[in-house]
Amino acid sequence: MSLPRRPVALNRRQVIASAAAFAAPALLPAHVLAQDKFPNRPIKLIAPWPAGGSSDAVMRAFGDSASKALGVPVVVENKPGAGGTLGASAMVTSAPDGYTLTQLPLGIYRLPHMQNMNFDPVKDLTHIVCLTGYTFGIACTADAPFKTLKEMVAYAKANPGKLEYGHTGTGTTPHLAIEEFSDKAGIQLNPIPFKGSAEIMQAILGGHIRVMSGTTEFAPHVQSGKLRLLATLGSKRNKAFPDVPTVKESGWDTITESPFGIGGPKGMDPAVVKVLHDAFKKTLDDAKVQEALDKFFMPDIYMSTADYTAYAERTFKAEKATIERLGLAKKA
Repeated sequence: MSLPRRPVALNRRQVIASAAAFAAPALLPAHVLAQDKFPNRPIKLIAPWPAGGSSDAVMRAFGDSASKALGVPVVVENKPGAGGTLGASAMVTSAPDGYTLTQLPLGIYRLPHMQNMNFDPVKDLTHIVCLTGYTFGIACTADAPFKTLKEMVAYAKANPGKLEYGHTGTGTTPHLAIEEFSDKAGIQLNPIPFKGSAEIMQAILGGHIRVMSGTTEFAPHVQSGKLRLLATLGSKRNKAFPDVPTVKESGWDTITESPFGIGGPKGMDPAVVKVLHDAFKKTLDDAKVQEALDKFFMPDIYMSTADYTAYAERTFKAEKATIERLGLAKKA
C-alpha cells in the first residue's frame, strides 16, 4: 500500500523564480520583444521581368517607398522569363511569412489556361494589394487613311483581312485585346506577331505595318507626330493623352486593363497581410512613386486585399473564356 504523497513545499527563492517566469515577457528588453514583430528583417520582392525595363523601375520605386513604411529594406529580385509568371511560381515553395513577395502581372491568370503551370493563381496565392497597371492603346502611322477608330473600322470593313496590326505575341494582352475589339466591331484584321515592343516599333515606324496594339512604347512617337493614337483600352482616358478617347467611348464595349499589385504565398497571416497592404498602399502617396508611374504612363489602380482577391477570381474565369473562344486553350 503506497503512502499519500505530501505536497511539495516551495522555498522563498523558488516562489520568486516561478513568479518571474510568468512575468518574463514584461521584463524583457524592448529590442528582444521587437523580434516577434513583423517585419524584423529584409523582405524580398520579386519583379518577374528583366532589370532596367519599365516594370522593373516601377517595382523598385514601390519597394523603396514601402521600405520606409515597413522599417526594413524591400529588396527587388529580378526573375525574368516564362511570360512574367516566375514570381507566382516561386510563391508555391515560399514560406507564407510575408518575407517573400512578388508582382502579380495579368499573365498569371491567362497562361495556366494555355499551358501547364505549377500554380493556381486563385488557390496558391495571397493577393495583398493592387497598385497600378499598364496602359494599352491602338496606334497607327501618321499617314494612315484613317484618323479615328471609327474610320479605321470603316476602312477594315471595306478591306476585310487586309489591314495588318502588330502585337507582342499570340496570347499576350495586346493581341487578345484587339481580337476582342475586332469581334465586337465586326471586322477582320490581319494579326502580325512580333517578339517584343522594339520589333513592333521598328515595323510601324518603317511603314511595314499600319496599326499596332501595345503598351505605351508608342507614346514618344505619338508625341513627336510620327504615330497617331486612335484609342486607349482602359476604363477611362489616360491623363497623358486626355484628348484621345477610349475604345468604349468610341462605341465598342471593350475595356482591357492590366492591373498589377503585390502578392505572396497562400496561407499568410491576415495580420501580416494588413501590415503589407497598408505599407504598399501608402506608396501611392509618395511623390517619387508617382513620378515613376507618370514616366511610364501607368495610372493608379488601387484595390484592397478583398477587392484584389475578388478581381483575381473574376479575371481567371474571364481569361479562360477568352482563351477557349480563340482556340488557344491547352489540350487536356
